Amino acid sequence: MDNGIFLTPPYEIDVPSHKGKHQGRIGVDIDECGFCKKKGHWKAQCSKLLKTSRMNCKTSASNFIAAPSASTVGFGIGQVYPHETTSRVFDLAEQFQKFLATQPHATSVSSIEVCKLKKALYGLKQAPRAWFEKFSAVIISLGFCSSDHDSALFVKTTSHGRIILSLYVDDMIITGDDVNGIDELKLQLAKRFEMKDLGPLRYFLGIEVAYSPRGYLLSQSKYIANILEQARLSDTRVVDSPLELNVKYVPSDGVPLQDPTLYRTLVGSLVYLTITRPDIAYAVHVVSQFVVSPTTVHWAAVLRILRYLRGTQFQSLLFPSSSSLELRAYSDADWAGDPNDRKSTTGFCIFLGDSLISWKSKKQDIVSRSSTEAEYRAMASTTTEIVWLRWLLSDMGVSLSEPTPMHCDNKSAIQIAHNSVFHERTKHIEIDCHFTRHHLQHDTITLPFISSSLQIVDLFTKTHSIKRFRFLIDKLLMLSANASRV
Repeated sequence: MDNGIFLTPPYEIDVPSHKGKHQGRIGVDIDECGFCKKKGHWKAQCSKLLKTSRMNCKTSASNFIAAPSASTVGFGIGQVYPHETTSRVFDLAEQFQKFLATQPHATSVSSIEVCKLKKALYGLKQAPRAWFEKFSAVIISLGFCSSDHDSALFVKTTSHGRIILSLYVDDMIITGDDVNGIDELKLQLAKRFEMKDLGPLRYFLGIEVAYSPRGYLLSQSKYIANILEQARLSDTRVVDSPLELNVKYVPSDGVPLQDPTLYRTLVGSLVYLTITRPDIAYAVHVVSQFVVSPTTVHWAAVLRILRYLRGTQFQSLLFPSSSSLELRAYSDADWAGDPNDRKSTTGFCIFLGDSLISWKSKKQDIVSRSSTEAEYRAMASTTTEIVWLRWLLSDMGVSLSEPTPMHCDNKSAIQIAHNSVFHERTKHIEIDCHFTRHHLQHDTITLPFISSSLQIVDLFTKTHSIKRFRFLIDKLLMLSANASRV
């Protein structure tokens, strides 16, 4: 048997059985099958055919259906590898035959044939790796270098400037100061791939990008609208903060939900929303801890977050155009803040000039025996992020000559980092001490003290009064503006 992967029949459930309602779908199927044939995705061989198609409708930021599209899909669970015998291939084909519905109208291959893949298709286990290897080979042949610290980031330095390409699956952003080089890159990529130039960046993976004299605005207002529609809220109330002041939740609160599916779906959506909404990071961190067995109390917490989002749907994150290229960080911890297991919460945020580019709210892995220990573990996590960001900026041509200040409001933790002598109270956190002190001594970071009243990262570790909450949001440069209309 020749080398290759054979497709065996899947459970076909998405095939149009009549015209009319699905007339547009059938036409798209035909186009997709013609594309696959043109590109030589498979070779027909004897036995049963497996092929199904998936229909997508890509929407714009205004929820307008831009163009229907279809993707021929091979189900990875049904793959048959060449080291298996021919009879095994046929046996699988017969075994799955009873699950087949009517084949797509676009099918032109005989029903006694099976498709031997020559190229990867969506749904196959090897498809993501095959696609990335192909794209990497092409982009590197065009003079780009892959970042050592983000495999999906490619950079090319020319005599006229620098071109940066960021890849997410089959979507990409191209930027840089070499305008002619960018145009040439798009021409070269169009020769090797079927691609479409969508113009200036406005909408990417649910994130809306707008330009103004002050800088760039990032928001997810349309994504929030979709979440609110999915939640089916029965009232129009809004609240001023995502969590009540000093509220604490435990797994035993309330009555378990009969069907936790919607809770899990909404929490997953909220996690993605924190990409541009740091103001809900701590609240989402709290409710995400109960996705296994949520209760009515936890559901009420999710509803409060949604009501807060309803009132702040057009909140945007500002990246000032006049911002400098120097990093500064803030680190903090809420010691033993979880009433269930007494673990502490790490919070940090990092700015590039005045632009907030990284933040986190996460429960620590182990219980800390003191507030100093909790703070020091938070400092270690923040140091890790600072080191990675400095490397990444260096790959993009931004060289940082000065150490990055990491503001902390715990003097004991700062003294531990400066003290070269370990003693009884710090020997159990020695690894973190070595890591943070190493970068302190090598001028990667500095540790200035900041008072708790000015500690911005408090937003990521605990709840606050409405006045304090708004003060912290303002420090993050969050504005109430519709990015899609700027």
